[in-house]
Amino acid sequence: MANSFDAFLEKFETNGPASTEIMEAAEKHFGCTLPADYKGFMSAHDGGEGFIGDQYLILWRAGELIDFNREYEVAKYAPRLLLFGSNGGGEAFAFDTRQSEEMRIRMVPFIGMSLKDATPVADTFEGFLTRLGKSNGTLP
Repeated sequence: MANSFDAFLEKFETNGPASTEIMEAAEKHFGCTLPADYKGFMSAHDGGEGFIGDQYLILWRAGELIDFNREYEVAKYAPRLLLFGSNGGGEAFAFDTRQSEEMRIRMVPFIGMSLKDATPVADTFEGFLTRLGKSNGTLP
């Protein structure tokens, strides 16, 4: 059965499925429940890399979430953001965990990372992929 996001993956190289245990460990570590559409994607693809529309995207593997967020010192510079990937350049993509039920997606610069510089991109992970698929290579 095809997922609604599969239409955007033509030029995006995905990985194999993420294990439920790794996803649960990330949720426990970050103290939140990851969005269902993101977990659905990861359970099928565990991240990947390539173009979605004209936008380049690197989605980190579930097993990399904790380490990358720690290495980028997200808790210090942009507390309550949970980075899950990047554009392969200077910006990261993150879930904003400050709204417990609605983890909107924001784009934040790696250099000078702060909550005040976190720009809204989409309300859902599926909406994020849709926006990338329709973009002309620039966000937001």
